[in-house]
Amino acid sequence: MTRFVAMTAIAAVMGSAAFAGNISEPVVEPAPAPAPVPVANDGGDWTGFYLGGQIGQLDVDATNGASGDDAAYGVHAGYNYDFGRFVLGGELDYDTTDVDLGGGATVDSVARAKVKAGYDFGNVLAYVTGGVAEADSSLGSETGEFYGVGLAYQVTDQWQIGGEVLEHEFDDFGNSGVGADATSVSLRASFKF
Repeated sequence: MTRFVAMTAIAAVMGSAAFAGNISEPVVEPAPAPAPVPVANDGGDWTGFYLGGQIGQLDVDATNGASGDDAAYGVHAGYNYDFGRFVLGGELDYDTTDVDLGGGATVDSVARAKVKAGYDFGNVLAYVTGGVAEADSSLGSETGEFYGVGLAYQVTDQWQIGGEVLEHEFDDFGNSGVGADATSVSLRASFKF
């Protein structure tokens, strides 16, 4: 009988050891996905020299009541530096026109030295600009200031198109006592080097 008790004890121990583990395959929980790492969006690349042309309209209102408007076209060259989302630049441009103010007075050209500051939306750059302008007229030349807004779009890495609206103020053309306010609207195309 002791043999029977011993055999029963051995069977009980072995049976409990067999059932101590899991009969089915263990279920492995997948590791949680890593948290997404935010990617810095620095926008487009606006850094570099550029050269281009513009065409538009110049509307002049003189302080003596004369006014006129005509097409204007010209060239521009500048440099932008892209700080990530903030873009700062400088530009020189020159427009030729033939605005007839009546009585033989005309505005023949406007040259500008600009400072530009804008926000980089990627392929779009929205900016404000201002600086010094010199207008040449039949009464003489006059240096004044201007300010405005612009928008540029990168068609490719090198080609950009856009537009600007600028407001100019001139005090006294050629010591004639006649000043003028002028508005220019232009479409622009540039090649970035």
